[in-house]
Amino acid sequence: MAFLALASSVEAKVKIGVIGPFSGPFASQGKNFKAGIDAYMALNGSKVGAEEIEIIYRDLPQADPAQAKARAQELVVKEGVQYLAGFYFTPDALAVVPILEQANVPMLVMNAGTSMIVTRSPLVVRTSFTMWQTSTPMAKVARDKGIGKVVTIVSDYGPGVDAETAFKTAFTGLGGQVIDSIRMPLSTTDYSPIMQRVRGTGADAIFAFLPSGPTTLGFVKAYNENDLAKAGIRFLSPGDLTQESDLPALGDAALGIQTTFHYSVSHDSPENRVFVEAASKAIGNAQELSFPAVGAFDGMHVIYKMIEATGGKQDAAKAVEAIKGMSWQSPRGPVSIDPATRHITQNIYLREVSKTPDGRYINKEIATFEKQGDPGLAAAK
Repeated sequence: MAFLALASSVEAKVKIGVIGPFSGPFASQGKNFKAGIDAYMALNGSKVGAEEIEIIYRDLPQADPAQAKARAQELVVKEGVQYLAGFYFTPDALAVVPILEQANVPMLVMNAGTSMIVTRSPLVVRTSFTMWQTSTPMAKVARDKGIGKVVTIVSDYGPGVDAETAFKTAFTGLGGQVIDSIRMPLSTTDYSPIMQRVRGTGADAIFAFLPSGPTTLGFVKAYNENDLAKAGIRFLSPGDLTQESDLPALGDAALGIQTTFHYSVSHDSPENRVFVEAASKAIGNAQELSFPAVGAFDGMHVIYKMIEATGGKQDAAKAVEAIKGMSWQSPRGPVSIDPATRHITQNIYLREVSKTPDGRYINKEIATFEKQGDPGLAAAK
């Protein structure tokens, strides 16, 4: 009951604790969390009504559930935060869920993409995406291209398993065949043996998922260096593998790669242009801007509505109830919070890596799957 005892003694300022990778190999994703938060506050102010908003960051360089829980407890007990947000990796988010109810604190998931997270507590809200949501449409894209045989290659943890299962379920349901499934430890850095294994299978394509960062950059390079494209083996994946911040390093080798995802920095809308300008200023280098920033930006929009609904008071259940069913125009397009699942409903886009006349690499949107919920929630229960 220590959490509840503290709640009455904290100062009136509303504090939001954000946990993410702000150093280490995934630091660019943490920078994007911060850029999205800074952009939202620059555009909407640092107050909700009379309540001043303070953001308190805690660094978690890599997936570490024990440390995630420790940092969350520190934020609640020592800092008196009323909201917990961020969470790049699924294991970290899951480790924190058990403290939410006693702490009287909602969790805003700004990235972690495993469907089950929202089923673990009624105080969890997601403003990012899930692997089922972004991977399922790729199965239809593949079948429409005449692809019949696929090898799935994923990182062996929650989101990877979700991505594999989502694609396989949809692809086989449409008459396709998954002829091999490869799960890699998160620590894997040498992908050449995997690419050679694929070449001997007779596959038409690979479907891949790894967490965005150095791992995805290395994986796409290995695909090209092992000549899978020249062998006619196509590359299918959700958009994590062609995040915009990696495209300059991938260069022309990435041209033509198609992915399905919820956001592209190049998305053509007035809301996105405003967001990109503000977030680019916040991150300092526009080429580093990537998808975690929009999850954080929209997460702040939801938190501001929660604070407004509770008058700045600490009431997690009332805060979550207030945002069920809310809808708005996000930088990614029209979105809403499903009142039954607290998960974000959004468009998923088919994108193709292209080069603009001024030499920039972008994920160009070429088709839209409208109002996609999370098909993985039924499997998660």
